[in-house]
Parts: sequence; C-alpha cells; structure tokens
Amino acid sequence: MKIRSPKTTSAEIGELRARLAESDETLRAIRAGEVDAVVTAGKAGLQVFTLQGADHGYRALIESMNEGALTLTADKTIIYANACFARMVRYPLEQVIGSSFRRYLSVADAAALRPHMKQAARSGSKTSVLLRAADGLLRPVQISVRELAKNPSAGVIIGMVVTDMTEARHNEERLRALTNRVVKVQEAERGRVALELHDHITQLLCGIAFRCQALVAKLSGRDLAGKAEAVKLHKLLAAAAEEVERISRNLRPSLLDQLGLDAVFHETGKEFSKRTGVPVTIVGEPPSMRLPPDTELALYRILQEALQNVEKHARARHVAVGLIRSGTAVRLTIRDDGIGFAAERPPATKKQKRGLGLLGMRERAAYVNGTLTITSNPRAGTEIEVCIPLPRA
Repeated sequence: MKIRSPKTTSAEIGELRARLAESDETLRAIRAGEVDAVVTAGKAGLQVFTLQGADHGYRALIESMNEGALTLTADKTIIYANACFARMVRYPLEQVIGSSFRRYLSVADAAALRPHMKQAARSGSKTSVLLRAADGLLRPVQISVRELAKNPSAGVIIGMVVTDMTEARHNEERLRALTNRVVKVQEAERGRVALELHDHITQLLCGIAFRCQALVAKLSGRDLAGKAEAVKLHKLLAAAAEEVERISRNLRPSLLDQLGLDAVFHETGKEFSKRTGVPVTIVGEPPSMRLPPDTELALYRILQEALQNVEKHARARHVAVGLIRSGTAVRLTIRDDGIGFAAERPPATKKQKRGLGLLGMRERAAYVNGTLTITSNPRAGTEIEVCIPLPRA
C-alpha cells in the first residue's frame, strides 16, 4: 500500500518565507543592540526576557560625557555615577556609588538643593552649588535635576547632570578684570580730555568773548546794527564757554576731588533740574568722612547714568537721591516717579532692546565690590539701590 505525502500549497510556502524574514530581522536587531527585551508566549503565558548588554550603548555614551551623571533615590542616595563625577569629587567610583549626595555638599548648599529636588518631579530644575572634593577643594558646578521614573521598589528615581563651572568662573573673572582695566583707562582718558577742555578750549573761548565785549564798547553808537550783531556774538561765545565747562565737569568733576560726594551730588542735581525742569531732592545724611576715591567715583558715575535714564525714558516729575553711610557700607538710592518698566521681563522687540546703561551701573558697583538692585514696575516708578562695603579703618 502506497502512502502519499500531502502537497505543500503555495500559501503555506509564502507564510514560511514571511516567518523566516521576520526571524532574520529580529536576529539583526538583537545583534545591533536595537532590542532591549524579548517577549515570548509559552505554557506559562507571556514572558519578558531582558537582553544582557541591551543598555551598553547608553552607558558608553554617559561614560564618555565631560559632565557628571548621577542617578539618585529620593533620599539622595547615589545608585549610579559615571567616572567623570568621581573625578570631580576625587573619590574612587566604588566609594561614590552607594554614598549620599549630601556628602559632597555644604550644609547650606544641601538645604538650597532641597526645593530643586522637589521641583524636579514637575518640570526639572537647575541650580549652582559648590561641590566638595575629597581633598577639601570646593568646585563650582551647575546641577540639572530631573525625575526619571517611579520605581515601586526603590521609590522615586532622580537623574542629575553635574557641569563643572570652574573654567567658566575663571573666564568671568578674567572678563571682569578686563572690564576694570577698561574703566581705569576710560577714567584716565576722561580726566585728560576734561583738563584739555578746561585749560585750553574754555580759556580760549573766554578770551574771544572778552575781545568781543571790548569790540562792542568801541563800536560807534551810530552803527546800531553792527553793535547788536557784536552783542549777539558775545552772548553766543559766553554760552559756548559755559557748555564746554559743563562737559568738562561731567567728564571729570574737580568738585568731586576737592569737596567730595555731597557737594558734587548737589551740584549735579541743580544742573539736571536747570536743564530738564525735573526737581532733584538730595536726602539723607552724607558720609562725615571722605570715602575711597574709587568708591566716590563709582557712586558719582552711577548717579550720572541714572539721571540720564530718567531724562531719556522715565518721564518723571521728581527724583529723590539718598546717600547715607550705615555701619561699614555706604548706600545710595535713586528714586523717580516716572513710568517705570518691567525689570524682570526681557524686551519684546529689537526696538525695545535696552542699552548698556543698566549693565554699566552694575559693572561700576561690582568694580568696588558693591551690589546694585533695580526695582521697577510699569507706571510705578523706578528705584535703584547701591550698597558698597567700606574698608575698615
């Protein structure tokens, strides 16, 4: 008796080929590291098998970073750290993993980091702290915090990227030193130009004005037109001499060197009120003793810049200037009742881009180790407060 084998249909052959192609594609993906896990169906139901080395590419990327990378639990225990972070804190990597992140922070920085850890669950957060290394070195870093996942067994898992800011801080210090150097050169040049204007141009204009006055006296009373023209010329020369003298005083006021801040503040306020029609009130008790020359010059330049801003932008009706020495610091406040501006909001368009006035005032204050705070709101005026520490006697 013959046994006949069943015929294989073309449909079955096509299905086998499709399965073979699918298997080849799965094997290729596994070899390329594109598969993290495989799900299989068996007698026990669906089973998940994690492939060993599936995260190798991600780990290689993190280990090659020039920034510290950490994974922490909610209580700040480090469950993963890359080699870069270990180099930052100068501990062996095996001692870093399993330790608390608080170990590398001061008490103040650990307390400052706490709200950022809470905010990480919502939108992530960034902050700057000092990282304490094994040898006691304090390294300035920026920390970016983000919640990665919520593990039922380990709780909240937090990811952290630590960026070394040492070189950036050095660059800032070098830039500030360069800025200070530019300010010194600028002040020296202003002093030279002011001296040239006062000793040469003003004297020359005054001499011409005197000669013009003498010419007016010599002209005959019959030549009324010529005499009137000479009188006008004399007035123009006198006005030009006065304007050159004003420019010379603004460039480098001799009154500041001779009598100090209180005198030059009153003189500057009078000149501003005369030119703009906006009254300036000087309030407070001026320092009883002369301040360091750099401090006096910085406060005077800040007042100059603030009054220029009031004249150009504020549309104020009144300006109050306060200068007082309190303890080991001198405090300057400049308040106007103008239209103000949104200090915390950036300009909306290029036309609204602010000038370098505010930045210049901050740099002036920083040059003498001081701080400058600006408080302003639309239609509520502006207040500028400068606080500069004074050297001990």
